[in-house]
Amino acid sequence: MKLDYQNIKDESKFTLTNFTCTPSLHLLNRKGLYKILWAKTDDAEITIDGYHMTIKKNQVVFCTPLNVVELDKDAGFEALVFNREFYCIRDHDDEVSCYGFLFFGSAQPKIATLKGEDITRFEASFYMIKDEFKTKDNIQGEMLRVLLKRLLITSTRLLKSESETTEQDEPQYDLVRQFHVLVEQHFREKHAVADYADLLFKSPKTLSNVFKKSGNTSPLKVINSRLALEAKRLLLYSDKTAEEVAFEIGFNDPAHFSRFFKKEVGVPPSKFGLES
Repeated sequence: MKLDYQNIKDESKFTLTNFTCTPSLHLLNRKGLYKILWAKTDDAEITIDGYHMTIKKNQVVFCTPLNVVELDKDAGFEALVFNREFYCIRDHDDEVSCYGFLFFGSAQPKIATLKGEDITRFEASFYMIKDEFKTKDNIQGEMLRVLLKRLLITSTRLLKSESETTEQDEPQYDLVRQFHVLVEQHFREKHAVADYADLLFKSPKTLSNVFKKSGNTSPLKVINSRLALEAKRLLLYSDKTAEEVAFEIGFNDPAHFSRFFKKEVGVPPSKFGLES
């Protein structure tokens, strides 16, 4: 199954697929695509950024255009795939509040676990999207955007409920989101919590306290995890040397980068990706 919408004028693309055909698998190799992957019928195997994992039945994983996703044909996913031109989560953050949380919220993709009514809501959303593909008119794209937005809001609410975010916690939640967004924008040149505290007009201590109160990992761990992820991607999927990777992500001393990488990943860059 591969249901496609595209608009040549604005280059927007939106696809619903279960990856059972070769053209749908090719979507995973295209740049600039967000992917919402639902293990709908059974546990499903997937590799993201070089790491193999099992997504349990009725778990949903949210991948950004930066995530390198690999899966087999008939892996068991049902997915929505779209580009920034179809729906820009940054420009429409006031509508769905998922930028820096659902997407770009950490070094690892967010995973939501559906239970009870959550499953019913997702089934209804996917059914309505499938049904909309039957209607070919000049407002089909807008209808699909509305349905996607509804699913993004549902997913954001679900993950917030899992983290027990209350209305009183919203300012802290927004601050954490803003921090994640800034890290995504500046991690190559800004490696210290104080750098981001300045951008947010907060003290480093305030940031650390907010992260601790909200149950998140520390701000420094967020920065280091993002640096380590980028280093792993470059080592796995490019022909850059460890020294070149070090300079690309802002380390002036390759030896310092090597120590950092071994601390974060467990092996030195020269051994990463090699079979034991």
